[in-house]
Amino acid sequence: MPDLLIEIGTEEIPAGYIEPALADMGRKLAEFFDKGRVAAGTPQVMGTPRRLVVHIPDVDSRQKDVVETYQGPNVKVAYDADGNPTKAAIGFAKGKGVDIADLTTETTAKGEVICARVEIKGQSTVSILNEYLPQWIADISFPKKMRWGSRKIPFVRPVHWVAALFDGKKLKFEFEGIKAGNTSQGHRFLNPQKFKFDSLKSYLSECKKHKVMVDPAERRQSILDQIKAIAKEVKGEVREDPDLLDTVTHLVEFPVAVRGEFDKAYLELPKELLVITMKVHQKYFPVWKGDQLLPYFITISNMQAKGKDIPRGNQRVLKARLEDARFFYDEDRKRKLEDFVEELKGVVFQKDLGTSYEKLMRIVTLTGTIAQKVCPESETTAKRAALLSKADLVSQMVFEFPELQGIMGGYYAEHSGEGPEVALAIKEHYRPAFAGDAVPSSPAGAVVAVADKLDTIVGCIGVGLIPSGSEDPYALRRHALGIMQILSEYDFSLDLAWLIDRGIQTLGKKARLSHEEIFGHCKALFSQRFKSMLAGEGYEYDVIDAVLATQISSFKNAEGKVQALSELKKQDYFEDLATAFKRVNRIIEGDVPASIKQELLKEEAEKALFRKFEEIHSTVKDHTLAGQYSEALAKIVEIKGEVDDFFDHVMVNVDDAALKANRMALLKSIADLFSPLADFSKIVPKKN
Repeated sequence: MPDLLIEIGTEEIPAGYIEPALADMGRKLAEFFDKGRVAAGTPQVMGTPRRLVVHIPDVDSRQKDVVETYQGPNVKVAYDADGNPTKAAIGFAKGKGVDIADLTTETTAKGEVICARVEIKGQSTVSILNEYLPQWIADISFPKKMRWGSRKIPFVRPVHWVAALFDGKKLKFEFEGIKAGNTSQGHRFLNPQKFKFDSLKSYLSECKKHKVMVDPAERRQSILDQIKAIAKEVKGEVREDPDLLDTVTHLVEFPVAVRGEFDKAYLELPKELLVITMKVHQKYFPVWKGDQLLPYFITISNMQAKGKDIPRGNQRVLKARLEDARFFYDEDRKRKLEDFVEELKGVVFQKDLGTSYEKLMRIVTLTGTIAQKVCPESETTAKRAALLSKADLVSQMVFEFPELQGIMGGYYAEHSGEGPEVALAIKEHYRPAFAGDAVPSSPAGAVVAVADKLDTIVGCIGVGLIPSGSEDPYALRRHALGIMQILSEYDFSLDLAWLIDRGIQTLGKKARLSHEEIFGHCKALFSQRFKSMLAGEGYEYDVIDAVLATQISSFKNAEGKVQALSELKKQDYFEDLATAFKRVNRIIEGDVPASIKQELLKEEAEKALFRKFEEIHSTVKDHTLAGQYSEALAKIVEIKGEVDDFFDHVMVNVDDAALKANRMALLKSIADLFSPLADFSKIVPKKN
């Protein structure tokens, strides 16, 4: 069957734009064929910085024919009393291009109407492609487009050529005056000649001859193999770094790994600084031996290395950057870290929330409050770390390398004579900073991290900066998830409501919204993130909602409850159990006595329910307090039979007020068994 092969040749496209663009190109072509009634295989996308390529196999040469049925006027209007067609029927048939005798009838909600069946012949795939592809190229999605020279259609970079073949033959269309052909160009430096091709096989063969490795997966593997081999030559290794590997894959057409080296004296600098300089600023791979950096780096060149020119050039660039870093490092260390704190008064954190110094003071207050509750033995360390946590923001090093905030503060704290626990807490208080990142490794660091993230969440929401849709400029969702990860990892018994309330109190007069409004938005933010996190793990939303409706004192415990309830929900009897417990909750009303009076238990069914409650309630409570939620729920299940018998044989809403109140107290005691675990009213029965 025919296939489609398209290549768009451009100036170098930014590395981060290529992968999304290729995915967009393949998706849109697949949708075009699907909507256009053309059977086609799965798109294969490839590309380099200078070319975007899509190949689609097994494409039908024509659209499928289709018969469309069009409804016309009512039969009573279309034909007169003698059954002759009226002007309405004649006009309808003429408009649809069918003979009046070929009209049919169909019964609809509006009565019987006349219908015309029109056969639409499919066009050739070549003709519809020639019409569609210029617009398809113009619509390729990029984060940023520009108009280049006199061209009218914006594109990510200037387009130099377009090659498009269907069944090995050139398509006939133009894009901005560039005619589609069957010619491409080789590597800009290594083999820049033009070459022709007539199939995917010949295209890939010619690309290889002209030093173009067009398949990103092939380039990626080539880079990985090369850097591992080169690092091994100096008895080192390159750590896995998918993001850096993806970036350099899309920076070159013909990858050549080159090892360079730097002066060992630079190893005295913090290794995080060296890594950031190499990876982020230069796109180099650092070379490690165990936990120690070696004085080498590996760069990926788009040229074949000849002699020592390429490594020398990269070494000069890296040396200049490391010299700057060493200068900033030495200058910053001439002062104590505490000396930087005062300068935060001149740095605006957010116009409505004040300076970074004001934020810092709120963090210190929150840190002390939280530490007293969860780790009083670490309070002094945590508060000291909190006071110094933002000091490095005004250092020369962090100004030049903002990625090192917190990390440099930890190093400067050690140099200033602070204890190792304080330095570690400062270094780690931004954690977790991204998906998969570790939480702080010490309780002091964990408390500072929670305080910092909590203040950002409460502060931003307090002045009306509430996340909506995809808009979340202050990363409040990420901060909420980070707090939950920390609380879960450390199993801090912090009630969420208490935590939010302390944040609002600390914010004080900076708040523009009311206490209730801020609390509501914060609670919703945490609930939404927690639900998303658990839903991502495969739990059902009604189970999550049932647990979130209870008092959340620990996210770790809440997750345990969700897991236990999910397991219980798999049982055949679960829905009947949930229905019984929903009924227990629904019937309780008004002020209910705190205790049950046994002398008022009249019916055998209520006596049996009380005996069963007495038998299991201590065990349920012990399991719940111990976090053994599956065991607690399993024990609660034992009372289901007595609950059912109670509702079958006992009337609760009786005229005798004392008897009614006692029965309410009995049901309230049953509800108190499961209410700390889940709100069963949130469970959605599958039967419905």
